[in-house]
Amino acid sequence: MRDRLCRLLRAQPHELGALAAAFAYFFLLLAAYYVLRPVRDALAVQAGAARLPWVFTAVFAAMLALVPLWGWVCARFARAPLLAATYAFFALDLCAFWLALRGGAGPLLAGGFFVWVSVFNLFAVSVFWSFMADLFDRAQAARLFPAIAAGGSCGAIAGPAFTAQAAPALGPANLLVVSATLLAAAIGCILALARWARRHPRAGEPAAETPLGGAILAGARAALTSPFLLGISGWLLCYTVLSTALYFQQVQIVGAAIADPAERTRLFATVDLAVNALALLVQLGATARLTLRLGTGWMLALMPLLSLFGFALLGAAPVLAVLVAFGIARRVGEFAISKPVREALYTGVSREARYKAKNFIDTVVYRGGDALAGWLVQALRALGLGVSGIAFAMLPVAAAWVAVSFWLGRREARAQA
Repeated sequence: MRDRLCRLLRAQPHELGALAAAFAYFFLLLAAYYVLRPVRDALAVQAGAARLPWVFTAVFAAMLALVPLWGWVCARFARAPLLAATYAFFALDLCAFWLALRGGAGPLLAGGFFVWVSVFNLFAVSVFWSFMADLFDRAQAARLFPAIAAGGSCGAIAGPAFTAQAAPALGPANLLVVSATLLAAAIGCILALARWARRHPRAGEPAAETPLGGAILAGARAALTSPFLLGISGWLLCYTVLSTALYFQQVQIVGAAIADPAERTRLFATVDLAVNALALLVQLGATARLTLRLGTGWMLALMPLLSLFGFALLGAAPVLAVLVAFGIARRVGEFAISKPVREALYTGVSREARYKAKNFIDTVVYRGGDALAGWLVQALRALGLGVSGIAFAMLPVAAAWVAVSFWLGRREARAQA
């Protein structure tokens, strides 16, 4: 049985324990996040669209403040104890939010929770993969990372599946206790992986318990001086502007269509479940074949082209059914197609750019795009545009996104020639 499992997972016998712990860690982490996500979205509807620009600006400000602080802390403390303490801190935060939400959620509390979840999501997943890179060498990563990633996909399905069923009975506030419990269980996986790393250290590499080090300024310089990295930044900026604009549309349309907060939470959880299940199917059955057949440019352009069609349709028919269908298709395209292709672009740049510039792009550019889009939508509303008008106003951004996609595809093709 053990030999058969090793062949199936492409793992060595001594790696099975670490693989199981890493799979469980990622499962628990994404399940915890996807329990929180529909609660966050339901509270965002309750807070109202008018406050969202301030909320997205607060998220961007939090990222600017916390990313350098995180780098400073990582440079001075061992990785495994730091991760355990970080997740314990997040779990305690959730317990504090649970106590506060039991008395009802005002606009300030709803906005604060939105900011917290956004910060938590960025750091938790990013640090998970950094920890995996410290534990396993390149050959191990090639064999084991697909199975580990499957743990996250399963967690991303289990979280919203549970929330969709439990939200009406438990209520949104009590779901935070469920998420905190999952994070506490993930700490056990971190400690198990640290013990495995001490028994099986990587040859010629620091142990996983050594401090991380790192900074953001070198990444900013690289991202702002390389045309190729500027192109990736432009691609991501278009993506996040359109994503945030669609989020504003969601707040308005869902708020008007569904009055009960528990039912809103259930809707968002059901959508998350559909997105993650479909994304897993596409990843397993279509992404690799499409990449070989279409090439980088067309793969990067698929979601921008979908966005052109989707925003036009939403402008013509700004109703809940269109919003849900467009949102699901767009997120499936991001998780199953755009993200793996976009991440592969970094394999052709220097190691410094791959780690430091990517960190800058994924944090400052991404969250800066959120804040920019929030104020852009607010300005369009001030000009008198409604849901339809704002949807049509996003079409030029989608068209620019298509152009950047094909430009990156040509650059990638020349680099590989």
